[in-house]
This record gives sequence, C-alpha cells and structure tokens, in this order.
Amino acid sequence: MITLQNRCFDEIEIGDCARIQHTLSIRDIQLFATVAGDFNPTHLEAAFANQAGFSGATAPGMWLGAQISGILGSQLPGPGTVYVGQNLQFHSAAILGDTLDISVTVREKHPEEHIISFDCLCLNQHGQTIMSGVAKVVAPTKKITLARPDAGLVSVQTHNAFELLLERCNKLPPFSAAIAHPCDESSLKVAIAAKAQGMMQPILVGPRNKIITIAEQYNLDITGLRIEDVPHSHAAANRAVELVTSGEALILMKGSLHTDELMSAVVKSSLRTERRISHVFIMDVPTYHKTLLVTDAAINIYPDLQDKLDICQNAIDLAHTLGIPKPKVAVLSAVETINPKILSTLEAASLCKMSDRGQITGAILDGPLALDNAISYESARIKKIESSVAGDADILLVPDLEAGNILAKQLTFMSNADAAGIVLGARVPIILTSRADNERTKLASCAIACIMADARTK
Repeated sequence: MITLQNRCFDEIEIGDCARIQHTLSIRDIQLFATVAGDFNPTHLEAAFANQAGFSGATAPGMWLGAQISGILGSQLPGPGTVYVGQNLQFHSAAILGDTLDISVTVREKHPEEHIISFDCLCLNQHGQTIMSGVAKVVAPTKKITLARPDAGLVSVQTHNAFELLLERCNKLPPFSAAIAHPCDESSLKVAIAAKAQGMMQPILVGPRNKIITIAEQYNLDITGLRIEDVPHSHAAANRAVELVTSGEALILMKGSLHTDELMSAVVKSSLRTERRISHVFIMDVPTYHKTLLVTDAAINIYPDLQDKLDICQNAIDLAHTLGIPKPKVAVLSAVETINPKILSTLEAASLCKMSDRGQITGAILDGPLALDNAISYESARIKKIESSVAGDADILLVPDLEAGNILAKQLTFMSNADAAGIVLGARVPIILTSRADNERTKLASCAIACIMADARTK
C-alpha cells in the first residue's frame, strides 16, 4: 500500500522542491492519446516525426503538463491541492526514450489566499531544457495522510506482431495464390489488398459473372486479376486444387465456400503428405508477451495420440519458419498432473516422452499443463511447477477442436487478440479466413502463407 501525505501551506518554504525522473515510453504516449484524444502522428509515428524534423516520436506538451500536475497533487503540496492555473513554455521536444527530470520549486507564497506559485522545469538526460513555466495552486491548510486511492488498472493494448510479418513480405516476390470461390465482398477485398501489398498474384477461381457482379456491387477493382471460370463452389474447390498441384499457384486460399468443401478436394488430391493436416491460429494477444500459436482449433475434431504428434510437429515447423528457433510447447489439459481418468493428461505425458525420444523434434515440450500454468509464471510458481515452458509457451497444443476453438475465440473476442490462421501438413500452405476476420488478420494469414511458400521454394 502506498501512502500519500500532504504539506500544508504553513509548512512550505520558498525554495522547497519536488521532482520525478521518468523515461518516456511509447506506452506513455499511447495512453495519453487514448485519454486526451490527441492522435497527432508526430507523437505516435516515428516516420512522421522524422519528416517534421524530430529525431523520433515526441511527447505531447500537455503530457509534460500532466506530470507537473501529478507532482503537485501527490507530493508538493500533495492531497488537498487545488489548481489555479499554469503558464508553460516548450523549448524543445521530449523524444521517445529520453530520461526526463521534471521538478517544481516554490517561487512565491500568498498567505491571504493560501496560494503558492511554483517554478516548473523539465530537463532531458543531456541537461537540455524541454519545458519551463509557472504553476499556481491553493495549498491545503489541514494535514492529510491517506492510502493512495485506486484509480483503476489501465493498460494500453497494441498489435504489432502482424506488422512485422507484413514487413518480412516486403522483401519477398509476390506468390501466385488460387482463391477458391471468391464470391463475396470479403474474399475479393483480401485478394485485392494482398495484391496491392505486393504479396500475392491472386487467381480468382469461380463463376466469372458472379465474381464480376460482386466486384461491381461493392465497387472493387479486379482489373488485371486472372479469373478461372467454373460453374459453382464444388468445381471451384477442385480447380483451385488443380492449379496448386500443377504448380501454377503456390498457395491455396478459401473464399466464400465451406471449409470442408475445400478440404475435401485437398484430401483427395496429391497435396496430401504423410503428415496429418492441421490448423494453427497465430495469435497476437495484447496481454501476452509474445506471439502465441494455438493448434488445432479448426480441422481435427477429436485427435488421437498419433494425430497430436503430427499436429504438434506441424506447429513446431511453422514456428521455425516464423523465426522461433526452439519453440516451447505447452500440451494443455484441465489439470497439470497425470490423471488416468482424463485421457488428455496421458496423451500429454506421452507426447513429452516422444519428444525426449526424438519422435518430435525442434522444440521443448511440457505437459500436461493447465492454461494458467502455460501462460502465467505466477500461477506456475504458486503451484510449484518447475518448467521452462510454464509461463512462457510459444505453442498451445489443445486437447481437441472444441477446447481449441473456444480458447481462440475467447482470446479474440474477450482479450482483443488478432488471430491469423493457416493450414499445415499439405504440400502448400492453405489459408482459411473467416468473414468475421478484420483486414489486418486476413493479410497476416496471407503473409504467413507467403513466408511459408518462400521457405519451401528455398
């Protein structure tokens, strides 16, 4: 518990000083922008700030003013202080990463009204003056000591993992992608966006007239996009698979047809390998410290032990492709101990031993782990779980599709996560998107497929 104690007007002398030191972070700027509605790109985007002549993103002037208010309200004079006014001048910019020394010094006292004037000053780590000015307050006359009030827990949730994937694709050539039955606004938009990003050369596989009608209805420019004219969605699935098996396309993508319709065409083709086909959600969870892979939440309903071996290895191989050299795999169950009545705990233990024996390679496995143990160091510590995976998992291997689907959607709709998706275990990457996905996650799915296609060609 943090205690606040004020200093009354009569206790304060000319020259008394209070200060804070603070290193300016992007979270400071983002939080202020959210609260104040100040979305000036000079503060939020380094590239824009550089064009404006600064050497990085800058703090809003009123953020600095708010720090003065914080010192006056919490330290000197402290609780009971009433602001009268302030006059601040800004001499230079506070740049992201600067360590700032912000102080208030008593300048004048006016006993008749209990008003105190403070000199305000902000210096950076080089001693350069960033801000100066004067603030006036009515100082308290009664002593106050109290526990610091709870202002609520505030966090800034940002997404940047997918932007990094898109940046990787900037260095790659565009890959041809067969899109099966892109006969709705969502499917056509992502095809156009992926082409505009330079990631893909889409091949639209479906009824030509229907595709053109949808494009005209939603004012979408499909000029220059190749259309493979087929009569219906079933034919579109088969023809898209043919384009991939022949090598005309290196990526397969689902349009506005059912997943099982596309996957049925895949399973019947030479795209199958000795591996079990599985799905991975690549999740950018703002409340977790790194990208999280969840598998399988879309294809295998009740996978057995052999299925889970393939599902696990597929996810590990994807993690390697994405730049995670030794991913940590948490094999999930409802509990973290082996219980013969809970099959998933027995399979988790078996998978870990299979990893020890080299049947699963390229990762560190631990399980069974409950979800809290897998993603929370504190939970693992309390339960005395000694594990390098606990609290730091890269991959969550779920017991079955129901558990995985509920987990992925809970993270998306209750934890504000972004979820890209990819199908693994076939000879080419397969993109499954949902109409509920935003454009950012759809493009991220395309980016992952391109990165995989590039790795396969090499």
